[in-house]
Amino acid sequence: MIIIVCGVAGTGKTTIGRLLSEALNVPFFDADDFHPRSNVRKMRSGIPLCDYDRQPWLEILASKLAAWNEGGGAILACSALKEIHRLELSRKCSAPITWIVLHGSRSLIGARLRSRKGHFFDAALLESQFDEYEAPDYGWLYDAGAAPEAILSDVLQRLGN
Repeated sequence: MIIIVCGVAGTGKTTIGRLLSEALNVPFFDADDFHPRSNVRKMRSGIPLCDYDRQPWLEILASKLAAWNEGGGAILACSALKEIHRLELSRKCSAPITWIVLHGSRSLIGARLRSRKGHFFDAALLESQFDEYEAPDYGWLYDAGAAPEAILSDVLQRLGN
């Protein structure tokens, strides 16, 4: 089982991913941990990533997803902003991916990012993520303003757990 929790920065991908990991006893990974240092430096400096910057990161993640699938599954928190990103992520995985899509208003997400401590993502980059975001027409869509426990409960119900 591979589950990807996606959406712009600050939607709660890590929170939902960790809750699912605990409930399903499946390892959790944060895609941010796999960014090349050059990408982290850019984001810390307030410079948005382009698709060229993201390509090596997406290739690493696609390989990891295939390995995690072979090893029993995983949950990944990843922005996966565009359809081409989601296609790249899924291209090596032999099993279907369950997509959990978190969305929220600019004001809600902006407030979350401004209060977040210790993360390299500069809140000023949020607008660039909203500008690039292409909502998928598949997956399970959730409002990022909902209680994480309510999202967890619904996902578990859909998964049959």
